[in-house]
Amino acid sequence: MEQLIIKNGSTITIRKANKLDAEAMLEYLDKISKESDNLTFGNGEFKLTLEQEENFIDNISKQNNAIFLIAEIDGKIIGNLSFAGGSKPRIAHTGEFGVSVLKDYWGQGIGTYLIEYLINWSKESGIIRKVNLRVRSDNYSAIHVYKKLGFIEEGLITRDLFINGNFFDSISMGMKID
Repeated sequence: MEQLIIKNGSTITIRKANKLDAEAMLEYLDKISKESDNLTFGNGEFKLTLEQEENFIDNISKQNNAIFLIAEIDGKIIGNLSFAGGSKPRIAHTGEFGVSVLKDYWGQGIGTYLIEYLINWSKESGIIRKVNLRVRSDNYSAIHVYKKLGFIEEGLITRDLFINGNFFDSISMGMKID
């Protein structure tokens, strides 16, 4: 567990999720799905049951090449990051992450801090050698953050997302972990 003070003076706690967070996490995902079109799911599309979310979090906590982080203020989830490495030996060293922060907290450095936590955890894991992500090609602020942290563009995935009747491309980005 780590704490940081963000730009507005609030104290954020960053910690690993546990299955007791499942209900609050589902509420968070429902809220975030209504705030951004930059996610892989939209309003009403995240349909895990409480038991499924508990199992998801519990399974990640048992893997040595996966992590699920929560950012919270006063016990309220305001951001998260999940990363999972491959399930087979040939790909166990690499994986993809997703990160999100509630709109009220955008621009406070929370997403950056979650990703920095992931990078440090990856370096200490002794397993993870490559961290990947996909980002919508018109999400310029996120792309800027990823590049600032050392991720490089590796390719364009055309028609990757279909949102409100429109296709959007994604950029594949990665970072080698030494």
